[in-house]
Amino acid sequence: MANLADECGTDVEIYIKALTTTIHADTPTGAPAKLHDLLEQLGLERHEYPTAAPLYIWHTVPEHLGADEQKRLATRAIPALLLAGYEVNCTSDVFDEDAYRQAVHDIRARAAHPAAQSPAPASSPSRPAPARRTP
Repeated sequence: MANLADECGTDVEIYIKALTTTIHADTPTGAPAKLHDLLEQLGLERHEYPTAAPLYIWHTVPEHLGADEQKRLATRAIPALLLAGYEVNCTSDVFDEDAYRQAVHDIRARAAHPAAQSPAPASSPSRPAPARRTP
């Protein structure tokens, strides 16, 4: 079985498997479990093939989605993978520029406005903290 991540020396290779319409996300042999977990959290489905050690693991975009939605899901995973420090390659026939931009925007928005705000400690200073300014 070919593994493009091993061949290309990347952490994740996203592409449409030849002679199919299936979008694959290959990871290198022996990739850390946290990478596989992240791909699953991002909506990709994990597959394993019990060959002689090491185990062959790959991910696919759910096939029940339409072709355009599959491309958007795969593309939206890229910014989160990059932010986690992984090297990612995505072929142009999968990449969706608008989906990528939206995913980057969503990540920035979550970082700027964390959902959980912790309350100020009881012994906090009486004067208010300076207002944050964003460009």
